[in-house]
Amino acid sequence: MNPQVADLRVQGERLWKSLMTMAEIGATPKGGCNRQALTDEDRAGREQFAAWAREAGCAVAADEVGNLVAARAGTDPAAAPVLIGSHLDTQPTGGRFDGVYGVMAGLEVIRTLNEHRISTARPLEVVSWTNEEGCRFTPAMLGSGVVAGVYGLDYAYGRLDKAGKRFGDELARIGFKGSAPARRRPLHAAFEAHIEQGPILEASGRQIGIVTGIQGAYWLDVILTGIASHAGPTPMEMRRDPWRAACPIIQCAFEIARARAPWGRATIGDLRASPGVRNTVPERLTISVDLRHPDRATLEGMIADFRAQVATISASHDIGSSVEQIWYMPPTEFDAGLVELVARAAERLGYSAQRMVSGAGHDSLHTAQFAPTAMIFVPCGGGLSHNEAESATPQDLEAGANVLLQAVVAAAIQ
Repeated sequence: MNPQVADLRVQGERLWKSLMTMAEIGATPKGGCNRQALTDEDRAGREQFAAWAREAGCAVAADEVGNLVAARAGTDPAAAPVLIGSHLDTQPTGGRFDGVYGVMAGLEVIRTLNEHRISTARPLEVVSWTNEEGCRFTPAMLGSGVVAGVYGLDYAYGRLDKAGKRFGDELARIGFKGSAPARRRPLHAAFEAHIEQGPILEASGRQIGIVTGIQGAYWLDVILTGIASHAGPTPMEMRRDPWRAACPIIQCAFEIARARAPWGRATIGDLRASPGVRNTVPERLTISVDLRHPDRATLEGMIADFRAQVATISASHDIGSSVEQIWYMPPTEFDAGLVELVARAAERLGYSAQRMVSGAGHDSLHTAQFAPTAMIFVPCGGGLSHNEAESATPQDLEAGANVLLQAVVAAAIQ
């Protein structure tokens, strides 16, 4: 490698300052961020990123679903670009690093190359994907999903938030409904840097996660139906109470994940009773179930096992049941060549590293469907994310950005 390129390092203090400035937009009293997709805070975050990118000499444009791209020209304008980025939107009680770190690290790559007057053959693009979190408009990863062809543009525009506001209307309102087509296009490589959002790196004492892929997930709604009746006069043995089936079904989900350790996951994130009255046996229970595993065959086995046990358990209690699929995130393997670029960069820079699978979904799941893709993880304090207490050290963030810089440059000169 060119010695000038091998010696390249980002400015960690500048990266941290950018992150802290962005954290002021939508800052919460507990030190987190509330910058939900297509809100005024999201607009302010986009405007700040766009201003910084233009200062760095980039051309900035939004596509028709609001994905915001800052482009740095390469010496070969016909070459497919190298894409870097993540997202700027947050959870309602989100942290200062989830998503935004990947965008700011991409911007720091551009700034560093500019400082050292280094050109790349391939253009470089830093992207902020729209509505990655999915907390205001479902589903998650909507902007990258439209580009990948998973969702249609009209579907995206028609998504409603809890107040009944349309995605398309809100995108236009904040001024980021662009004209560039939101569709697949040739990319030489796509990189995403991110905090781990889990405890594995911190527990192992390693600075860099070399992400080999993303585990698959099914979101299911289990709907159990009985008969509503009075809590007092109705004897226990004469009730058709959905809770009779719900408790063993929930335990069953946990057992299915435990049997596929260490990567099996089961989460019961929401429970809704109808009519939802304290002194009435519910007629209907809806249980949200999230089942995950990185191996496709294992995950499909978990789902088949769970569906069968729901049917058996509910029938044994004379309770009606159905299992509705709400969302599916397929297990995804990242490009082996790019994974090796990340691994070599971490080794050359002297950072402790380990290969790992992402437990959370990211926009890279969608770019991997049409472009070589890889991710870089850095530790987060206590494994906390989607939490105002989310934290990461300046040193780890700088290390991840240095690995990103080296991997991007290696890919961009090919």
